[in-house]
Amino acid sequence: VQLQASGGGLVQPGGSLRLSCAASGSIFSVNAMGWYRQAPGKQRELVATITSGGSTNYADSVKGRFTISRDNAKNMVYLQMNSLKSEDTAVYYCTANMRRYLLELEFAYWGQGTLVTVSS
Repeated sequence: VQLQASGGGLVQPGGSLRLSCAASGSIFSVNAMGWYRQAPGKQRELVATITSGGSTNYADSVKGRFTISRDNAKNMVYLQMNSLKSEDTAVYYCTANMRRYLLELEFAYWGQGTLVTVSS
């Protein structure tokens, strides 16, 4: 089981980017999914999470600018980022709580990270 994130890149302040993350492999179920980020010299922080039922949670710093969504049929999670600021520059990681088979406990899987750079 693995997570593959994509969609990062260089964008000007005020611009938009959409990150995608796909879960693949032998998956029995996917519960909560989310995005975290880590800026240079800082700790990894929560950006947004979404439950399997669609309930969302956002860091205060991104509320009103970022939108998390998911496609349960495709085991994918997305992060639409609008009105980007220089302080949004970071490596963004997707995460998902998944089970490979019925009797397994959930485990938090992490993607490899995708770099978002907001700069003029």
